[in-house]
Amino acid sequence: MASRNYLVMSNDLTLTDKTKYRATALAAGLERCGTKGIGSVDADIPGLQGIPLANKSARVDLIRSYISTGAWPRSIDQRELAPLTDFVAAAAQDSWLTAALVVGAIATALNALAAYTFPAGRLMVCYGVSVESPVVPMPVSRLIFRKGGVAGNIQAQFDMEQIGVRFEPDAFFSEPVVIDPQEAFAIQVLGRAAVPAGSRVHVHNFVFESAGLTIA
Repeated sequence: MASRNYLVMSNDLTLTDKTKYRATALAAGLERCGTKGIGSVDADIPGLQGIPLANKSARVDLIRSYISTGAWPRSIDQRELAPLTDFVAAAAQDSWLTAALVVGAIATALNALAAYTFPAGRLMVCYGVSVESPVVPMPVSRLIFRKGGVAGNIQAQFDMEQIGVRFEPDAFFSEPVVIDPQEAFAIQVLGRAAVPAGSRVHVHNFVFESAGLTIA
């Protein structure tokens, strides 16, 4: 499936638009859970089992329609990322902090851990980004998602300059980025300014797993 990667500025969207973006990200995550054997989404959502796995767009549309009513598949839990406990190797802190940034150099976006892996039964969908930094207007010029680790294939890439130019608080991705279980991946930024460790390039996300797996 071809991908289309660009940012949509938050201030260009209505509240309804933002709600729809998040619902689409949730639906994409639930649909992926069905293909990865997480929970029993096909059994939980009426009519989904009759749509072939190859017809991804129709499956996502049905799931989005289902959850828009306030319903939710009973076999799957959803929350946001907890870096200290969600990866096979824990991040350094339980928040999004970049490594020190150098102009024109790639750095990890999350707590100095160069690459991450989810255990079996857990996946993440990313749908937007916001930036907090002592450098104004923007400490990074690019956000990169890679499959296979720090030198892996680029899964998605976003130009961050426009957030700084427009002094936007955050932006949504043109389409969700899905990160599968047991697959090494990296979320990287390209430095635009020299900044000590501690800038926050926060990737908005939903984490999915089988119901009842996370106790605390």
